[in-house]
Formats: sequence, C-alpha cells, structure tokens
Amino acid sequence: MSHSGNNSEHIYQQIHLTPMTVEEINGKTRRARALPPSGDQTHVLVPDGEDPWVIAHEGRFYYCTVDRAKRKILVSQFTRLEDMAGAGLVQVWPGDHAQTPDYLEIWSPELQRIDGEWFIYFALYNGKNAEERMYVLQASSQNPQGSYILKAKLEIPTDRWAIDGSVLVMPGGEKYLIWSGWEGTTNTSQNIYIARLNKPWEVASDRICISKPHYEWEKKGYPWVNEGPQALSRNGKVFIIYSASGSWTDDYCLGQLTFTGGNPLDPARWHKEPEPVFSKTDTISGPGHASFVKAGDQDYIIYHAARSSDAGWARQIRAKSFTWKEDGSPDFGRPE
Repeated sequence: MSHSGNNSEHIYQQIHLTPMTVEEINGKTRRARALPPSGDQTHVLVPDGEDPWVIAHEGRFYYCTVDRAKRKILVSQFTRLEDMAGAGLVQVWPGDHAQTPDYLEIWSPELQRIDGEWFIYFALYNGKNAEERMYVLQASSQNPQGSYILKAKLEIPTDRWAIDGSVLVMPGGEKYLIWSGWEGTTNTSQNIYIARLNKPWEVASDRICISKPHYEWEKKGYPWVNEGPQALSRNGKVFIIYSASGSWTDDYCLGQLTFTGGNPLDPARWHKEPEPVFSKTDTISGPGHASFVKAGDQDYIIYHAARSSDAGWARQIRAKSFTWKEDGSPDFGRPE
C-alpha cells in the first residue's frame, strides 16, 4: 500500500499529552519508521497504517483509510486479507466538485453498508481546539469505490468534541451511533457515547455516556482515553470493543462492553470487563482500534499495533483469527 503525500507529522489540538509532548511523540514516530519493526511480521497486513477499517461484502473485502497527509478518503478492494497491502487505493472523497467543510485532517473513516446503501463515517479536524465533529458521506451508486456526497454533519443536541463515529445495529434492527467524545469543552477524558439514529445521517436522541476510563489499564497516559468503539454481534449477543489508554503509549489496548438487555440508552445495561480483552505482549506493543470481518467461516480482528516499543504513532496493521467463549463473548487471545 502506498500513501500520497509525505506528511508524517501528527497534528493534534492538544499541545501536551502526558508523559510526552506531541513534538516528542512525532520524534519517536519518525525514529521508529526508520528502524526495522519488532515482533513477528507474519500477520502484518499493511506495514505502515493506523485505525484500520475493513468490511466484507459479497465475497470481497474493502479497506477504508486516508492518505498519509490525512486529506483524502481512500478505498481499496481485494478478495484475500493477505492481498490488502497491494490492493489499489481509490480516492472517493473529496470529489472534483465536492462541497467540503474547512479541515486540516480527516480522522478514522469507516465504510459501512446500511439498508442497502454505502456510507462513510469520519471526523474532521480543523486545527481549532475542541472543534472536531463527525460527518457522514453517502455513495452515489452501489460501487463503494465510486463517488460520494457529503450527506450531513452528525448533529447531536449536546454538541461536544466527537470522533470515531460508528454504527451499532441491534438484533431487532434499531440503529445507534457510537463514538468517542469529551464530557465538557476541555480534553481531560475521552468517553464512549451512544445515541439513537433515525436515519444513517440523522441523530434522533441526545447522547448517553456508557463508558469512561475507570480502571488503571484505561488511564495510561493523559488525557485518559476511551475511543474507537466498534460493534461486534453474534447469535443475538452484542458487544462494543473499544480502545483504551493513550494511543501514543505501549499500553494502548482493547476493552469490552457487553449489552445485558433492555434499553441500549441505559448505561446500566452495558457491562464493562474489568480487564482488557486484547493487550500488549513482550514483542507487540499498543494493539488497538480494531475492526472485525469473516473470511469464510473464520472470524478475524484487524487492528493496528506499534512498530516497536516506544514507537509513538508509528504503527502497522495486523490480522488475527479469533474464536468465541462458551458464554458467547469473543476470545481474541494475544496479539500476534
């Protein structure tokens, strides 16, 4: 996979991220990219990438990402996961005549198939503190690599900093938006929020917080982080897998919320596992921000991990098969 542009810096609205500044993290990122990666490379899908979103549809996989400068949304297609790195990326947004908001970076786009149509959810960063918000594109055709229109900014009554939007479809078909946001107007903690969707581009309720960083493993680095929520459902059971702790730390990991029934907008109906469900090993650091696909009958977690320990934001995209426990919850095992 190749990226257009050569910007390897990470722009961020917060000057200081404990225990390092953004400038220091960018320095670690540059040094790590210049060195060979650590850990077994057998399961690396893309040697330089982050926030992987892969979706399976009608025998094909689609990978939705951004260029290195984070200015364009790109989509590739392939038939085997191991072909992901070599699949050609097509720019789908912004288009030649697209009306676009002012922005410096696009964050974490997700290609979703909802009610027979293709949508892309993403956040825009415009360089102004606390102004990140989420948007949705709708495809103009049935081709996920075709053109898209900017359908809407996702308007939430309690309007706060918001990133990592994703759609949760409940077994009965009800749709909810899940994302990471601030409680107030300063960056002290990123929480997981949920709101009901009336349409894929229309929020129909105010936000409800269903997870805040609580355990010590969610508080490595500051501000504290819960982000990247992804729905995972099987046999009527619903889970939200989310990333915890600072993405710039070796301790970035995955946590799990389990829906226990009732109203999804009731925080008490979401049980948080007291331990991470996917975390670092001796050779693989900072595994997080996952998506999930099936290849045949096998389930896979697609995630990013640091190229090496203390690598800042230099990351690789990896794949790992996983199974299910007797209680119906996912068993991701250890990163590999």
